[in-house]
Order: sequence, then C-alpha cells, then structure tokens
Amino acid sequence: MNFSFHSPFVLPVKLDINKTTNRSKSQPLKGWTLAVKDLFDIDGMLTTAGNPDWAATHPIATQTSETVARLLDAGAEFVGKTITDELAYSLNGQNIHYPALINCLDKDRISGGSSSGTVVAVGRNLARIGLGTDTGGSIRVPASYNNLIGFRPTHGLISLKNVVPLAPSFDTPGWITRTIEDALEVAKCLIPSQQTEDTPFSTPVALTDLIEFAQHKVEIEQWLKTTFPVGVSKSQTISAEDVEKAANAFRVLQGREIWQTHGEWITNSQPTFADDIQQRFEWCETLTKDDELFAIEQQQTLQNKVSALLTQGQYLLLPTTPGPAPRIDTSASEIAEYRKKLMQFTCIAGLTGCPQLHMPLFKQHNTAYGLSILGPKNSDLSLLRLGQKLMGTA
Repeated sequence: MNFSFHSPFVLPVKLDINKTTNRSKSQPLKGWTLAVKDLFDIDGMLTTAGNPDWAATHPIATQTSETVARLLDAGAEFVGKTITDELAYSLNGQNIHYPALINCLDKDRISGGSSSGTVVAVGRNLARIGLGTDTGGSIRVPASYNNLIGFRPTHGLISLKNVVPLAPSFDTPGWITRTIEDALEVAKCLIPSQQTEDTPFSTPVALTDLIEFAQHKVEIEQWLKTTFPVGVSKSQTISAEDVEKAANAFRVLQGREIWQTHGEWITNSQPTFADDIQQRFEWCETLTKDDELFAIEQQQTLQNKVSALLTQGQYLLLPTTPGPAPRIDTSASEIAEYRKKLMQFTCIAGLTGCPQLHMPLFKQHNTAYGLSILGPKNSDLSLLRLGQKLMGTA
C-alpha cells in the first residue's frame, strides 16, 4: 500500500521529555517508541483534546500523566502526541480541525476513533506502542478497523490522573500494538503488581446473537470450529434484546456523565464542534435523572447476566465490531445509525467494567475485523495470556 496519509501527530512537538524523565534500573520497554493520545497531560505541553477551543481555554500541563510516566520509566521513547476525535466523543476518527486520517489498510475507509491518531501511528510503524483511552470503544474499534491488537483493561485498574475525561465511570486507558506479545509487555508495566495471572480460563461462552449480526459471521463460525473442535457452549448467552437495551443504557449513562463533566465548559466557552458531535452534546444536556435511574437498572441487569456467564473459567467471545470500517463516503445519517449498532458490540465492557482484548483474526483484501475476548474484572494478565493461545503465538 503506497497511498499517502496525513501525519497522525499533533504538531508542533518541540519538547523532548525523554531527556528529563527519571528512568528505572529495569527498562523492559527500552527503545520502544511511544505515541500518546492528546488527552494525556505531559509536563510542558498543551493538551488540546482534539479541539482548538479546549486548547485556548486550558493552560499548558505542569505534570505528566502517571500512566505515561510509567511507560517512560520502563524505557519507552516518546515520539509525539496523536490526534483524537473532539473530546474523545466519537468512534469515527474524523476531526474537522485536522486533515483526515487514513485507514491503514484502505484509503477509502475511516480509521476509527477516538484514539485515531494513536492507531494510525502504530499501524504505520511510527510507534511500537499506542497509548489511548477507551470509553465506548475508542481503542477496540480502531484496532479492529486497522488489523491491530487493542486492549481495554479493567475499569479503574490503571491511573487516569492528569488525563482529560469524557465519562469517568467508563473511561479507561488502553493500548494498541501490532502483536499480542507487545500488548502483554505493556500490561506488565502498567497493571499493579498485586494482580496475578491465576484466572483458570478454559471454556468460552459465545455471544450467539452478536455473532449472528456480524458481517463476518461465516469467518467467526469457521474459526470457532477450528479452534474448539468439541464445540462452544451456547446454553447461556446474551440475547439481541439484552444488547439493545444495554447499548441504550450505556448511551444515556455516558451522556449524563459527559454533560456533568463538560457541560459548564461548553455552556461558557461555546466551542466549535463538528455537527455530529455538537448534536450529541446537545442531546446529553436533555437527559434527566429519571433517564439515568432507568439506565442504571438496565446496567445492573446486564452486569448480573454477564457475571453469571463469567464463572468457572468461562469467558465471553464476541465480535469487536459489526464488520470492517465504514467507507469515508458513508452519509452522516448512515453513520449515525451504524453508531447505534456498533454500541451494541462495544457497550458490554463499559457497563460491566470488565477487560476486553481485540484479536485481529480476520483480514480480507483491504479490510480487517476480528473477535474479542472479555473476562472477569482484574483478569487482565490472564486474558492477554489467553489471547496468545487463541492467536497461536503462545
């Protein structure tokens, strides 16, 4: 693929933080290049959150994010901050304030967001580690679209101090790599040492209805037959009705929290957003406490069902996205409808706080898509080890 692409980095980057970072004796990531989504503060640099009005109304950072600092202390070499969708409130990777980012496989498809620049940096071999955030799928979705590994850890496990929030109850850091082995090494540096790899994963539980709705259903079913010759238990699953209710609940809970987080700034600053993002913020403002309480009930229902499935070494298998990345010429109305469908695939990890790993298992022509595995809270290292086995690299 020789088609040209715009830089995924926010420019100019003039500060070399690598020279001022305290390095530990042990540097497992020595020489690994690191691209950082422009939500993470870095001392001496401006955090723009993908929006010029945000940049104009916030000071230069005076502290570096704890998560970034841990990677730097482990030897990673910072190469730049990357473009994010505005305030991370999108899954498309299209920001009106920057040149369009290009999907790493197909110039006619979107890159996916909101960790869009980070994904492109890794996909173009401009960085070995891509550090981003995931609220509603912002690591997992672009990883799927660009044939990369994407990992969303257990909610609250890794620090988001000095990171611009979107909806803190769902926000997590996350990372993109080209290999599962790299993803595991990053996890070892970021996940607290008290977490052990003692989750005895053995039996997958397929989310049957989501597989039925995936464009790559045939590939998934063939992979399941090859990987699990004795079959996959489908006696319990999450229904189409379950995931539709869950997605609606996630949108409401996320929206309520987004407005609580950013509503005052939006009202006072009147920032310029892309039309679709502006419309979503306006919708957030309309959500009521009653909407929130009803959505919490739906969340608790899903949490109970997922908890019942994740027992005795079971884990969930689900398509990460409905299929490959949408084309860039897809109409705004079609993208809006697609987003609702996409949220049915991505909302489960957010509503339950469970870790999820995207595995880039399928690639056809210039498109990619895959499967995710989702495990109980705090099974992160075990889940990544399981990913190695399922991908045939362990």
